[in-house]
Amino acid sequence: MIKAVLFDLDGTLCNSLGDIAAATNYALTKQGYATHETDAFKYFVGDGIPKMLERALPEGHKSPEDVKKTNELFAPFYKEHSSDLTVKYEGVSELLEELKKRGFKIAVCTNKAEPMAKIVVESLYGDVFDEIFGQREGIPTKPDPTLAKLLMKELGVKPEECVFLGDSGVDVKTAVNSGAVAVGELWGYREIEELNENGAEFIIEKPLELLNLIDALNS
Repeated sequence: MIKAVLFDLDGTLCNSLGDIAAATNYALTKQGYATHETDAFKYFVGDGIPKMLERALPEGHKSPEDVKKTNELFAPFYKEHSSDLTVKYEGVSELLEELKKRGFKIAVCTNKAEPMAKIVVESLYGDVFDEIFGQREGIPTKPDPTLAKLLMKELGVKPEECVFLGDSGVDVKTAVNSGAVAVGELWGYREIEELNENGAEFIIEKPLELLNLIDALNS
């Protein structure tokens, strides 16, 4: 019986590429490096900010020291401008409202640093979520299942009672690794092939399709 839905953030609850690209390109420009088109960030994001910045940095400038220096430029800019261009995906608010109405627990499980994740989520959706868990020091990032399992424990649900919804291979692998039902979605940043290759059990094209899927799983 499904009792909870865990959501990825970037590419699932919101399209945040514009703000992420702007902050990263600011940090790159300040160091004299070439910048990237916004669409390139579809494949930079997903494994946490340090890995995203490493991917954006030019060859020969990807050391831990380079990433740290770039993050020191990126982080304050992004904190100030995290909601300038970030928008909800159509149908997500309605999905969340209906899930809450039906008594499901809903939570965010993201590789974005937790303080920033809370700022972004609450700016878009207020306090609708029961929990917002993001990247924490000392806890490995998705697809390691540690954060997801901590979240499930906090919600008081078993892994098999959860759907994990996300747009990337990292998300569906997190679901598989944690024991949740792995659902991939196609309104985000990645393609269906990536979702299938990483173990998606189900694929949906629009947010409200999740309601019918949960009904089927619970019937």
